[in-house]
Amino acid sequence: MRKTIRFNAFQMNTVGHQSPGLWTHARDTSHRYTDPSHWTELARLLEAGRFDAIFLADVLGVYDVYQGGLDAALRHGVQVPLNDPLALVPLMAQATTHLGFGVTCALTYEHPYAFARRISTLDHLTRGRIGWNIVTGYLDSAARNLGLEQQLGHDERYDLADEYLDVVYKLWEKSWDDDAVVNDKARGIYADPARVHPIGHVGRHYKVPGIHLCEPSPQRTPLLYQAGTSKRGTAFAARHAECTFVSGPSKAVVRHYADGLRGAVRAAGRDGDALPIYAQALIVTGATAAEAQAKYEDYRRHIDIEAALVLLSGWTGVDFSRIPLDATIDYIESAAGRSALASFSEADPTRTWTVREAAEYIGIGGRGPVLVGDAAQVADQLEEWLDETGIDGFNLAFAVAHDSMRDVVDLIVPELQRRGRYRKEYGDGALRHQLFGQGPRLPADHPGRQVNIPA
Repeated sequence: MRKTIRFNAFQMNTVGHQSPGLWTHARDTSHRYTDPSHWTELARLLEAGRFDAIFLADVLGVYDVYQGGLDAALRHGVQVPLNDPLALVPLMAQATTHLGFGVTCALTYEHPYAFARRISTLDHLTRGRIGWNIVTGYLDSAARNLGLEQQLGHDERYDLADEYLDVVYKLWEKSWDDDAVVNDKARGIYADPARVHPIGHVGRHYKVPGIHLCEPSPQRTPLLYQAGTSKRGTAFAARHAECTFVSGPSKAVVRHYADGLRGAVRAAGRDGDALPIYAQALIVTGATAAEAQAKYEDYRRHIDIEAALVLLSGWTGVDFSRIPLDATIDYIESAAGRSALASFSEADPTRTWTVREAAEYIGIGGRGPVLVGDAAQVADQLEEWLDETGIDGFNLAFAVAHDSMRDVVDLIVPELQRRGRYRKEYGDGALRHQLFGQGPRLPADHPGRQVNIPA
């Protein structure tokens, strides 16, 4: 049986996300990112399109690697100014019933005790529709503004993350028994103290002796997303992730990532085939193929090469202002994002990318493919990507807000539904249950359910 194709919407609480320069397009509304109605309109649109979730990216620093400063990022609106993604969730949850919310939160700089409460609060307010994209960060600018000389090393960040997850699992899963809240008005007892437990965590990075401040939320632990494809990131995903997100410019790269993730999950004793993998992509479509191609050519005229290089420099830690546009790029080891350049050099072993070509590529939609055509042509491409790479769905970036998502909902979703490859209705229940159909809680064999606290 052929898989059902799944969609998330890849967004950010800023003016310029994955298509640097496209905010200058006359039809783009990204400048309205500070307007609540910008987000409630999008949420209703995505729910009408039966998207799994809106996947909110975030960073805690600025892209200041390019030219050794932040002027270019500010000038071109490259993910700055940037607002908190979590504050959007209650707004969009009130406007929808089923749409999930995957929020990116870097664990490196926030104590797990406070973070656990924020997520539990959102899980309550969304009635169990919150997910967490677990990231460790990659910008030195974030570390400096939070009191460090520079960020921790790549693998050390994941070592810290493993302990961080243990702490929040203890808070979410073990501190309050399922029946701890009795709400007995006659006896004047809200919570039974015997059923609420201090977690007593003492580790290398954290000491958390007390109880979780929140009563159990619908999912307890949010749905867990993870996006690392380095060796250490894959090992981390194998232990923790329920869904993963990958980016690559070719089917070969995405297939490599997907196979590696599923194999690592199996090696960790979990079901690798059950891991939903979303690949980044951008769709440019229209009523006809000619209309779609005309849109694409129009969008390309708004690509900003310098803005794209600001992004690429931040992703890789390499200052591309010092490298000629016609120079070729190779995989460069860095302490920031290790897979950004690797995905280009591995995409096609027979091709050598120049800096200019890489910038033009990520200028629309980031590091994922751009699928252009009428509804039938795009549906064909989506099916090919899914069937040939082994992924389960797509994190859809946009070129023009909200036109890109509206085109997907109005044109692509009906075509995929006609082919029997996209759902027509949501199921009931929490986000985790909608994806897996096994209730709102983490599976019993997940490490989050296996942590122990003192008796």
